[in-house]
Amino acid sequence: MATQDTVTQLRAAIRKVLATLRPELAAEVRAVLRRDDDYATVGKPPCDWDDPSAREALVDALVRDAHAALAVLDGHELAGKAAEAAALLALVAGQDVAAGIDGIFGIVRGVAKDRTISTVDPEARHGHKSRNRRFDGYKTHVSVDPDSELIAAATATAGNVADRDAVEDLLAEPGADPESKPDVVGDSAYADGATLDSLGEEGYEVVAKVPPARNGTGGFTKDRFGIDLEASTVTCPAAHTVPITFGRRGDGRASFAPHCATCPLRADCTGAAAGRSITIHPHEAALQRAKTAQQTEEWKARYRADRPIVERKIAHFTRRPWGGRKARVRGLERIKTDVATRAGVLNWARLAVLGLQSTPTGWAVG
Repeated sequence: MATQDTVTQLRAAIRKVLATLRPELAAEVRAVLRRDDDYATVGKPPCDWDDPSAREALVDALVRDAHAALAVLDGHELAGKAAEAAALLALVAGQDVAAGIDGIFGIVRGVAKDRTISTVDPEARHGHKSRNRRFDGYKTHVSVDPDSELIAAATATAGNVADRDAVEDLLAEPGADPESKPDVVGDSAYADGATLDSLGEEGYEVVAKVPPARNGTGGFTKDRFGIDLEASTVTCPAAHTVPITFGRRGDGRASFAPHCATCPLRADCTGAAAGRSITIHPHEAALQRAKTAQQTEEWKARYRADRPIVERKIAHFTRRPWGGRKARVRGLERIKTDVATRAGVLNWARLAVLGLQSTPTGWAVG
């Protein structure tokens, strides 16, 4: 998959439209294009890239050609690859560009939400493992049985999809007993309030680490405050207790403004002129239960025992022989098939280690 900038995407999308239309309609589109370009070759068009005016003129001309092509196609019934190409052109002609007050189209600052990053694989997306570790393409998600170390389920999503959004697919194991709910052990990606509540309501016990609260100002974190949801109150480190005012969506806010002016701990708590306030999450109860549980030795032992097994299996999946770091196909559905195939091969290798053998009554491990 080739990650493309805006100029390359615009030109490639126009080229794809011309290549997929029936000849007479393609001729109509070519007749309205104004750039001196046959749109027959790949890559960026010639331009003095060091000249801001030249770059601006190129972007404006490409966008206008794209709009002109779409205007010709408006009202025509397209099907198959031609329809897909026209939809892609409409997308890339609007996601990164906008007209300025002078009417000239230019590239906007920032990155559009769910931005298409390539006309080669329109389903691929920007992703990130951390603030500094970024990638383009897709994510693989796996669930592992910690006892057998077999991959129970594997799927893939676009690179910008949150890990927690794949949890339903990972738990929907074919043939599994719907009455038997396995414990779910995962990292902090699965420890947001909504996921904890959702899985809890389905009968799963979730062992996922809720990250500690942080305070960018250096004052007391939210974890230093006693939150009593039954009494709808919050108590601060100075022992002041205030009520929680709840909103319609279940979120809330507790303000300590009346106490902060004379509080001896104010300097260690907040520098805000209006005093300190605490925000209550709509799923605060689930978050508080999880934070309480993860302080126990039993929880810590379970997390330390199971998580390394999963991490090791992920390392097996991404090793060079299995090619798990790089997609070998394009498109999400084909990526999913490839991921499932790799998971199956890894499971066969694991079963061989476990001693899988044929017996008179069937296959058995041991």
